[in-house]
Amino acid sequence: MKIYNKLVRDNIPEIMIKNGAKPVTRILSDEEYLSELNKKLLEEVNEYLESEDVLEIADIEEVLLAILKTKRVSLEDFNELRIDKVNKRGAFDKKIFLEKEE
Repeated sequence: MKIYNKLVRDNIPEIMIKNGAKPVTRILSDEEYLSELNKKLLEEVNEYLESEDVLEIADIEEVLLAILKTKRVSLEDFNELRIDKVNKRGAFDKKIFLEKEE
């Protein structure tokens, strides 16, 4: 028996069954779901940092989209928030590294 205790993509149980496994799953409450999405975000970010594989960024984006949906924030509203922040504070295009303040 292998213990996972983590949020997985929707098709993972079916894939496991096709591979001969017998997954045991349950549906999370909204509160549990958001908590597990936050854990999954950290997991995916760490996987990207370890591998620097762009495919991991796709996983990060999928988790971010699920978090936005859970918080009932549309992608359009999120992009407005993001653009507003870029307009006020800038982006990361200039590669500025702040060393200290004197």
